[in-house]
Amino acid sequence: MPEPVLPDPPVTPAPLFETAVVAGVGLIGGSVAMGLRQRFLARRVIGLDASMDVLREAEALGLVDEVRPGPGEWLREADLVVLAAPMRALIPLARELAPYLNPAALVTDVGSVKGGISAEMERLGVRGFVAGHPMAGSERGGVTHANAALLENAVWVLTPTDHTPLTALSRARTLVEHLGAAPVVMPPDAHDALVATVSHLPYLASLALTHMVARDERLSLLAAGGFRDLTRVASGDPRMSRDMVVENRTALKEALARFRRQLERLEADLDEPEELLAAAHEGKRTRDSLPVVKRSLLPQKHDLVVAVPDRPNQIGAVTQALGAAGVNIKDIEVLAIREEGGALRLGLESTEAVAHAAQILRAEGFEVRGRA
Repeated sequence: MPEPVLPDPPVTPAPLFETAVVAGVGLIGGSVAMGLRQRFLARRVIGLDASMDVLREAEALGLVDEVRPGPGEWLREADLVVLAAPMRALIPLARELAPYLNPAALVTDVGSVKGGISAEMERLGVRGFVAGHPMAGSERGGVTHANAALLENAVWVLTPTDHTPLTALSRARTLVEHLGAAPVVMPPDAHDALVATVSHLPYLASLALTHMVARDERLSLLAAGGFRDLTRVASGDPRMSRDMVVENRTALKEALARFRRQLERLEADLDEPEELLAAAHEGKRTRDSLPVVKRSLLPQKHDLVVAVPDRPNQIGAVTQALGAAGVNIKDIEVLAIREEGGALRLGLESTEAVAHAAQILRAEGFEVRGRA
């Protein structure tokens, strides 16, 4: 009697990292952890956080493979460490982890201010550090709202210093690209000056406007969509937002001075209608020319990532198996191909479709990952 033909074992793409540690598993840290797992970028993802509740939630959501409540010798196994604590806790976290870091590891962060952490990591002698800031976020904080799609198509600023090894910067760029984001490189002080204007100043402006409404309840009756859009960032976490702007106060004070001059100019233009019209045209041209960053977080998508070997007809094998079972694929993306294969991201209609597709593809010998 002939031997039964067994299906080939699932093929997993060669990971960029063997062991990745995400220290601080909140909205951004959790999204990075999810991206590392979904896109097969790390063989093992460990979540490090002082809160056991957060760690249990991250594990239950499938964002991490393991959890740890504190640093120790186990950290030396990590070849990627992502510092994702809130701004006020970022430097203390770096000091706590530094004695245990593998000298060969890539270390990065996701903080919104770069000068302080860059200087501190140099003082601590962490050679493989590349400061980073993904320009992504949500008013809904916490690990429960983590989503790898939050990072897709986002600008991710990397801010090396004169002491940053080129190999570390290259590895950081590769990581960012494989997470689906767009790396932009600039010095730390240039980054901090720019975000003071485009991120931190709008937060203070939204606070000022909301305070005006709070002090006159008649205004709240008339605060329509435009006002709500303009003050959206005031809905963020107050403590985290406070820490963010205070950390960048030097650059932010300079931006505030420029903003006051702009307001004074516009006030004067109220008596010069043609000047005000010219200012309005300039504002419209500038606003209309801003790039629209389309992220898949909104509207919600239900994604399944499928590991595939680097050989012909693998996309066809996946789509034919799902099509035969009546699973409708709404979107498909080929993720980066690596040594032992690559991955496909499938956008499906619902959580039920994700579960059904996963069952079908596993039966066909594919390894799948996803979160509906």
